[in-house]
This record gives sequence, structure tokens and C-alpha cells, in this order.
Amino acid sequence: MSKRSHVSETPATALLRAQGVAFTEHPYEYLEHGGAEHSAEVLGFDPFTVVKTLVMQDQDAKPLIVLMHGNRKVSTKNLARQIGAKSVEPCQPEVANRHSGFLVGGTSPFGTRRAMPVYVEETILALPRIAINGGRRGYLIGIDPQVCVQVLNAKPVQCAIDL
Repeated sequence: MSKRSHVSETPATALLRAQGVAFTEHPYEYLEHGGAEHSAEVLGFDPFTVVKTLVMQDQDAKPLIVLMHGNRKVSTKNLARQIGAKSVEPCQPEVANRHSGFLVGGTSPFGTRRAMPVYVEETILALPRIAINGGRRGYLIGIDPQVCVQVLNAKPVQCAIDL
């Protein structure tokens, strides 16, 4: 784990503080392509409670964010059907970076560069607490999952499939 116990402010943490949202900070040693499974292992979290922020796009290249369990993947067919899109696919990393203002691997749904609709896997909302990216690689924050609905207006969907 990182030696730092506090990470400097990010657009995500600035937004949460402005909204009066309490969160815990969990810095860790970032590993390229390590993903949520790596951060969960390093921090001793259940990967089911570590939430990935995925920037995707519909058939018209309109961006959207999907919040998914760290040990699940998105069924793009199920997601598209539920949100009324013809198709949904992940954005290329450079496109995702442009939409969110964050580097892939450090993308937070909070404080994105441009407003995008946010969809959250329904089972995430039933968890007592989640760890989600705080806007920097190697930095998770712990929050109540209801914050995703309250602050982001995230819409629940059912699109998780096992890895």
C-alpha cells in the first residue's frame, strides 16, 4: 500500500466535499491493467464491493457511464435493451479520457469533464459500502452506494455477467 494516507484533491473529491458527502480514502500501488481485482486484493476488499467506472458509448457515439462490480463484466446487449439503445460498446481509452477528463484506470464517475448519463448495476445499491475510484490511478474512496443515485442520478440496470 502507498505510504501516503491522504491524496491531493481531485475533481471527484472536490465535488463530493462540496456536496457534503463523507468518504474514506484508500490509496494503493497502481498496477497497469491490474483493474479492480488488483486494487481489491492489495486493499483487502471483496472485489464485488470494488466498483469499476466504465465509459461506454451508444450507437450514436453518445457517451455514458456504467458502474459495475469489480469481479463482473457488462452485458452490453442487456444494457442497450434496458436503456433503449440499439447498441452499447466500450469507448476507446483516448475517447474515454476525453469524455471523463480522467485517465483510464483512474476514472471516477464524480467530477467528470462532461455530464453523461450514469447507470449502476442494481445489486451495487444493495451493498452497505463500496470502494470506487476517487479520480486518480491508485486511489479508491469508500462511500455509501446510494451516493451514486443522490449525486449522479444513477439509474439502476441489470447487466452484470460473471467474468
